[in-house]
Amino acid sequence: VINKIFSNISSINAFHSKFLLPELEKRMQEWTTTPRIGDILQKLAPFLKMYGEYVKNFDNAMELVKTWTERSPQFKFIIQEIQKEKVCGSLTLQHHMLEPVQRIPRYEMLLKDYLRKLPQDSLDWKDAEKSLEIISTAASHSNSAIRKMENLKKLLEIYEMLGEEEDIVNPSNELIKEGQILKLAARNTSAQERHLFLFNNMLLYCVPKFSLVGSKFSVRTRVGIDGMKIIETHNEEYPHTFQVSGKERTLELQASSEQDKEEWIKALQNTIEAFQQRNETFRNAIAKEYEDMPVEVSNAELGKRAPRWIRDNEVTMCMKCKEPFNALTRRRHHCRACGHVVCWKCSDYKAHLEYDGNKLNKVCKDCYHVIIGCTDSEEKKKKGILEIESAEVSGNSVICSFLQYMEKSKPWQKAWCVIPKQEAVVLYMYGAPQVSQEEIEKYLGNGGKMQVFLSAGVVNETQQAGKLIGCF
Repeated sequence: VINKIFSNISSINAFHSKFLLPELEKRMQEWTTTPRIGDILQKLAPFLKMYGEYVKNFDNAMELVKTWTERSPQFKFIIQEIQKEKVCGSLTLQHHMLEPVQRIPRYEMLLKDYLRKLPQDSLDWKDAEKSLEIISTAASHSNSAIRKMENLKKLLEIYEMLGEEEDIVNPSNELIKEGQILKLAARNTSAQERHLFLFNNMLLYCVPKFSLVGSKFSVRTRVGIDGMKIIETHNEEYPHTFQVSGKERTLELQASSEQDKEEWIKALQNTIEAFQQRNETFRNAIAKEYEDMPVEVSNAELGKRAPRWIRDNEVTMCMKCKEPFNALTRRRHHCRACGHVVCWKCSDYKAHLEYDGNKLNKVCKDCYHVIIGCTDSEEKKKKGILEIESAEVSGNSVICSFLQYMEKSKPWQKAWCVIPKQEAVVLYMYGAPQVSQEEIEKYLGNGGKMQVFLSAGVVNETQQAGKLIGCF
């Protein structure tokens, strides 16, 4: 774990302590006779590419520190004790891990400043210029990692503000905007103080909490950007209002000023557009990729022959519902029948597979329907025994459904009731399993306007289920 966290930091340290630093110190001593550093940097700058490995591993290293801090009390304790030492300067481990990432951009800035002050006819000009080209390439990767780190630090701050209850610390999450706002109550139109955190994939609608140290909030609603709409509203009594309509909830909000309102609307609309463009690009790319993929197992062979599993790294979205995968709420699963990579919702089915000795295996929805021989609509509406037995009458009825009936202090009983089109004045009742013959005769009887037709044979608790017990 330690090697994965710190990557090749020992090699970077060795390069600086044994090569770059001694060379620069020696040149400083010889500066009066050899006033140049470009030749040293040009010679050693290619070795700065080793920072690329550290920068590339930086996100994984941050994730490992976070994971082990949460899972291992001993790891957390050791890190906290080290951070208390004077040599750490009251900075966290994450801050110190960022130092190597920031080193190359600093070299770039110093070298640019050196070139600005260096006469162009200087002997060191060409060497310094070539060194800058090499260092600038390495710096571009470091700058990207720095931006990610700054975003991660902000996410950690918000995570603490929310009581460490919302799982928002993820490299894919990006904070777009945050701020105080008022929410108009639906019943009395009173304005209530709220706080919004807008990310690239969601909007957190929060309620302020009392706190003696720092700002604290409780998340009331998490509204996804997918399907969100922004509507500008006009309220004479409450100016600067707009509406955020999402799948999870619709909010009537009031900004502090017209400018604040415009900023929120612009930020929300830009986030929605970026989200839609990103999803459309992914969907088109994945759809084309799926079209080009050969069909490994035909419908006739499903469950009879083992499929070729699609590799996890070949897909970024569920091959059935096309929703993007993530490490927490939508992880990758394989259908044991077709081998496709699907999400948990699309793989929440089980079927007996012949190639695996007819054992129950996890399969996707499409394969499940093919293997068991039913359609999606049939699966959604599985008919009970009462509906099956009464299907002939129910199919040609004015209305049919389950009803409850009760006699005096007796408990409620269940029956499937049908009013046929041809006999609109007749109500047919089909008994549920718990209705005994004695109860049927007591309830229906033979008097008044009601006639009773018991099906042929004995009607009892186990045999009468689904049979016509009477009509009136």
